[in-house]
Amino acid sequence: MLKPRERIIKRAAQEIQDGMYVNLGIGMPTLLANEIPDDISVFLQSENGLLGIGPYPVEGEEDPDLINAGKETVTAQTGAAFFDNAESFGMIRGGHIDLAILGGMEVSEQGDLANWMIPGKMVKGMGGAMDLVQGAKRVIVIMDHVNKAGEAKVKKQCDLPLTGTEVVSRLITDRAVFDFTDKGMMLIEILSDESVEEIRSITEAEFTVAEHLAKGVSE
Repeated sequence: MLKPRERIIKRAAQEIQDGMYVNLGIGMPTLLANEIPDDISVFLQSENGLLGIGPYPVEGEEDPDLINAGKETVTAQTGAAFFDNAESFGMIRGGHIDLAILGGMEVSEQGDLANWMIPGKMVKGMGGAMDLVQGAKRVIVIMDHVNKAGEAKVKKQCDLPLTGTEVVSRLITDRAVFDFTDKGMMLIEILSDESVEEIRSITEAEFTVAEHLAKGVSE
């Protein structure tokens, strides 16, 4: 049986397609680098200046000069490119990133995202999230469905400071997958053994249900 976060990562990996330029956000999204199938070619971009990120290094082969935006050691694929921060954000703001997969603290039923700070807690900076949600062609958010207290993180309105409004294309949690359309938020897939009614009970946001509701990875 997959653990909740393993379920999220396995499902999110299905969103990455051959030839894409992809930015993986800090935290859980970086784990996707190890889930990309060998038979597809993907260009992972980091806002600190690396295009062509490979899997995490094996123990003992870490290079302290090769890090991602979360300051984790990574590897570089053959043909990778290194550049300065300004060039990297030019790629993002110029609309050259096909897909951004970001972590979330809260997502609203309108597709608003809050993921960069909690008031009263120290934060080093907003990072590249605000640029990514505006510049990437598609934004997918991955997160737990509820917080440690069991409270909904999929909300009618975000309570935390916003990263962007109406920017989320798809939300993948450990329980379900939602799309954000002109008709509002829609449940398109259930990843757990729960019913639609059980998903509603842990979701503050209002949502409709797709006509052909899929059943995704659960083990």
